[in-house]
Amino acid sequence: MRDAETRYAIDPATAKTLDTEQLRSHFHIGGLFAEGEIKMVYSHYDRLILGGAVPGAGTLTLDQVPQTGTANILERREMGVLNIGEAGEVKVGGQSYSLARGEILYIGMGSGAVEFSGAGRFYILSAPAHRACPTKLIRLEDAKQVPLGAKEQANERVIYQFIHPDVVESCQLVMGYTQLATGSVWNTMPAHTHDRRMEAYLYFDLSDDQKVFHLMGEPTQTRHLVMGNEEAVISPPWSIHSGAGTATYSFCWAMAGDNVDFTDMDMAALGDLR
Repeated sequence: MRDAETRYAIDPATAKTLDTEQLRSHFHIGGLFAEGEIKMVYSHYDRLILGGAVPGAGTLTLDQVPQTGTANILERREMGVLNIGEAGEVKVGGQSYSLARGEILYIGMGSGAVEFSGAGRFYILSAPAHRACPTKLIRLEDAKQVPLGAKEQANERVIYQFIHPDVVESCQLVMGYTQLATGSVWNTMPAHTHDRRMEAYLYFDLSDDQKVFHLMGEPTQTRHLVMGNEEAVISPPWSIHSGAGTATYSFCWAMAGDNVDFTDMDMAALGDLR
């Protein structure tokens, strides 16, 4: 049995009254990647679970999580696993999958226990599901690539869509990551919200002496969280989710909610941000 830390949902009026430490206690997630352990956070925003598994020399098994109230974490859920480390193995449903760095495994509802082994650093995301979709390994060359931004605006980047209707079928989980070009630091600007679904970010590929300033809050009530490498942030449906780094970085994004339409966004004009 693997227990998870629980994070409760709060409204935007409450969020704008919080100081730095209070904001971090609700939305910032650190320490997900500890060798020989599985660490998880259970969010009440669309019941998304965020986790990290670092097998090291052994094998780690993810099975029952008390917060789900089911005999197995995947009994009524689906899962995405991103490897941000060296090559590793994920075994589920009696089949082993070898994940190179940057590859994502989609795991369908009802697949049973999940085992992690090898030198991987596995980022885990799980959302409730109402139907089973086929488990599938998505390699980098299979992802849909969407170039965006410009050097002149310091936001040249490529969005890699993995768990996405154009790539692999899922119930409600949408997942991929964005890599910024050398010299670019801004992500998701112009900013947006999507009230129909929440989002979570994991920042990675950032050196230990650099930071990302993650912007959150309603467009007219912005706040920021200072993020380090391999740290995650929960983004409520009412919040923007943007940021700028002191150096180039990558970030994994994942969404859960009412639909899987990646372009379902409510844009916030740059001039309206406060």
